[in-house]
Amino acid sequence: MRTVSKLVLSYVIVLSLILLLAMGLHLAVSHQLKLAVASKEIIHAYSVNFILALIIFIGLFLARKRLPNALGFLFMGGSLLKFLVFFLFFYPDYRADGELQRTEFATFFI
Repeated sequence: MRTVSKLVLSYVIVLSLILLLAMGLHLAVSHQLKLAVASKEIIHAYSVNFILALIIFIGLFLARKRLPNALGFLFMGGSLLKFLVFFLFFYPDYRADGELQRTEFATFFI
């Protein structure tokens, strides 16, 4: 069990560092290109992506021994979960002004 908690902790640390780096780069590029992207929306999108990535990782890790032949399908199911979360929770807010801009879509999927 200790190995499992070490692996999950390592994953959380690496995932956090990568997402923080990506978010910083995302904000810097958005600022440089003068794109109107609210930093609050970006932080929310990255936080939700962090939680979903962690859930998917833990789910795949737990399923690795019982369903080794299905891991690819489970991974694709995790991607489907991310799309569902986007369309249920982010899409309505992004469409509130009548259109979905590329920057809004990218905010969640980057």
